Amino acid sequence: MSGSLLIAGSIATDHLMSFGGKFADSLVADQLDKLSVSFLVNDLEIRRGGVGANISFGLANLGLAPVLVGAVGEDFADYRSWLERHGVNCDHLRVSETLHTARFVCTTDTAMAQFASFYPGAMAEAREIELGPIAEKVGEPAFVLIAPDDPDAMKRHTEEARQRGYTFISDPSQQLAFGDGELIRELVDGAAYLFTNEYESHVLQQKTGWSADEVLARVGTQVTTLGKDGVRIQRKGEDPIQLPAAKNVNAVEPTGVGDAFRAGFLAALAWDCELEQAAEVGCVLAAYCVETVGPQEYSFTAEEFVARVRESYGDTAADQIASHIKS
Repeated sequence: MSGSLLIAGSIATDHLMSFGGKFADSLVADQLDKLSVSFLVNDLEIRRGGVGANISFGLANLGLAPVLVGAVGEDFADYRSWLERHGVNCDHLRVSETLHTARFVCTTDTAMAQFASFYPGAMAEAREIELGPIAEKVGEPAFVLIAPDDPDAMKRHTEEARQRGYTFISDPSQQLAFGDGELIRELVDGAAYLFTNEYESHVLQQKTGWSADEVLARVGTQVTTLGKDGVRIQRKGEDPIQLPAAKNVNAVEPTGVGDAFRAGFLAALAWDCELEQAAEVGCVLAAYCVETVGPQEYSFTAEEFVARVRESYGDTAADQIASHIKS
């Protein structure tokens, strides 16, 4: 599959802190309307994230050159350097003059209770981005992935992809919980590929009013991740393909695992692999991600990746992938 890979989606940082006590010990039930408390935290961990950035990171680790499409603040310099060092094209990001990069701030106590806030910030300006001028500079896209982001941005990118005849891939993910049926139908209808997990597939049906068969009638291929049970791939009029997860996975932390799967799957599509191979690459990349803390902290050599494909899916699969993945 020739052409540029445009990855439109959220870009954010997570600021995670731990409190050594219990929030409940500082709360007075009949005084919650006057709540004013502070907690001394033990640590601060800053993780790079955002669905668009996570998927771009995974694609770049497999030797591709994704073009990240999204909006950030002027505080993005360090994060930009990280992504560019790993091979992500950040030349076409919109940099807000007034807003910070989106940020998730969360404090967790010993009982796993949390106080959390999400600041969308510059993400809202993603709706101002036009895909056409980007494609003129980087080349006609092989596909445009439209991942969770500002809802108006997702809608605009989807409409523009249709108008310009770009192949687009729908990954509504978190927006399924917040979007109404009209928005979700707009984001999904006509997609070459639709990504969801199993729960999200049911939410999508409920909100759109479409049956499972009606969803398949509107997209080329539906890819449903099943967690530890692997992945299911469906196309209208064809038997489903179901593939197990990678073997011998030592799960540590699940954040970003779905993004890693998508990155692996899309990389294999860019290599013109068959759907089963794409799922294999996705599952192995997801395994690397779940074995680390943070969605962009995994690493591997080409040899290690191919060996893991061999371990999970056999010699034929590994030999096919070895001809594509770069050291």
